[in-house]
Amino acid sequence: MKRVISIVEDERDLNELVKRYLEKEGYEVRSYLTFDAASMHTGDSDVHLWILDIMLGDKSGFDLIEDIRIENPEVPVIFMSARDKEFDRIIGLEKGSDDYITKPFSPKELVLRVNNIMRRTYRSNEERLVTDSYSIDENKRTVYDSQGNEIDLTTKEYELLMLFVKNRGTAFSREQILERVWETNYYGSDRVVDDTLRRLRRKMPDLSIHTIYGFGYRLG
Repeated sequence: MKRVISIVEDERDLNELVKRYLEKEGYEVRSYLTFDAASMHTGDSDVHLWILDIMLGDKSGFDLIEDIRIENPEVPVIFMSARDKEFDRIIGLEKGSDDYITKPFSPKELVLRVNNIMRRTYRSNEERLVTDSYSIDENKRTVYDSQGNEIDLTTKEYELLMLFVKNRGTAFSREQILERVWETNYYGSDRVVDDTLRRLRRKMPDLSIHTIYGFGYRLG
């Protein structure tokens, strides 16, 4: 899943230049030329970073960051400005920005700053396993869908999922799954595997677990 960056810059050429550089780096970029156009999207929950020009006609990036912070207090923000003034830098920090870059700047420098902030802010997410459209945080034993919503799994559902994820492409019989997930002290019916898998499929419909008739299951 690509990280999303929103740029607010009223210089069309600079806006497009920054957009191209960030897209080459693998980001999804949404660009806005005016304060009003950007203000309609300050509540977008899937944005991972905002890049704001300070001077936006009769309004400013300082006004815009206040709206962004109301909707999402944690999303990082970088200010761009043609004014290299300590006063602006201080205001930017007080408003909650994560970085400040003065025009003219090298697009490569901006990309480096963006990458550093992304790594620092979303380090825990980068450690997640990704399978199909889901991500898994092994440290927290939590699973998330493509929108970042946590999926509520039981202990055995999670352990069954991890068996398939860590052994993608390997076919397991019901007996093998019982031994791996329920361990050797389980004396119930192997139908518990089917029941657990049925619930897992219902909660994670995009998971590509295939039934091998007469044998067992495989994550495709």
